[in-house]
Amino acid sequence: MADTPPISQTDLDKLMSDDDGLEQDWGDPGPAMPPPGAEPGEGPGHFGPPPGTAAGEGASRPLDFILDIPLEISVELGRARMVINDLLQLGQGSVIELSKLAGEPLEIFVNGKLVARGEVVVVNEKFGVRVTDIVSPMERVKSLS
Repeated sequence: MADTPPISQTDLDKLMSDDDGLEQDWGDPGPAMPPPGAEPGEGPGHFGPPPGTAAGEGASRPLDFILDIPLEISVELGRARMVINDLLQLGQGSVIELSKLAGEPLEIFVNGKLVARGEVVVVNEKFGVRVTDIVSPMERVKSLS
């Protein structure tokens, strides 16, 4: 570890700001909800197969409209606690010791909720995360309380 030079603030800033257009224009929000009492496939924004088509021909699944909902995914490398005085002493080249050990899995959050764990990979000179473990539904429920 001593042979590895620390990453510069400029490199960190570049990594943090290089989103390669991750922000998308989500455009049309999709079909409107059917009016109360309407059967699926009736009225504007229906969710059933188009009129005159059989259930397998070009029909979409009833919940396809949720597939375009944007979610925020974040990956946590570790955490640290420090007093304000130590925080004010930080400068370029400072090292913050994190709570996790090297080699421990990273935590993957979707909209702030833990859903998986993984490991760091490099893809085309960019960081990525390989999912190694999906959190069980029981674990997810426990994390809500």
